[in-house]
Amino acid sequence: MTSAVLSARRAMWTPARALLFGGLTVGVLDALDALIIFGLRGVPPARVFQGIASGLLGRVAFEGGLATALLGVLLHFFIAFVVVAIYHASARRLPVLAFRPWLVGPLYGLLVYAVMNLIVIPLSAIAPGPRSAGALLNGLLIHGFGVGLPAALSARAALVASDAARASAPAT
Repeated sequence: MTSAVLSARRAMWTPARALLFGGLTVGVLDALDALIIFGLRGVPPARVFQGIASGLLGRVAFEGGLATALLGVLLHFFIAFVVVAIYHASARRLPVLAFRPWLVGPLYGLLVYAVMNLIVIPLSAIAPGPRSAGALLNGLLIHGFGVGLPAALSARAALVASDAARASAPAT
């Protein structure tokens, strides 16, 4: 790639755009995974998102129809943005997190998986069910490569954009 092409690509990113893109990517990938996995078990999409809303509303979320399903969608994307924002903030302090995204990103995703499954989901009204080896593998893969990696790649884009902005700013 020519340096002009690379410069143009860098110019399209700002830290805010990188965070927005990272949060949307993580939210969409994780939601698609949940909809497919639970859909294969016969769980309707609205029920998947009501399960997320149940973390805030309790069991009543399952009786709220479309309103609580939409609340679940909003909460899901809020969590996705928080996960990405935490990675971005951490990468500003420890740049290795952003500049080794293929290594550190999936590890972060596994940490997110542990927090979600050991703390967040038990606080919701989702009934814990038996976990198969396939479900565990799916959860680890989607969190490693569908949550952690996009968070790390977007953090790298944000840091490169910040560095480029600082480098092009007039000296004072």
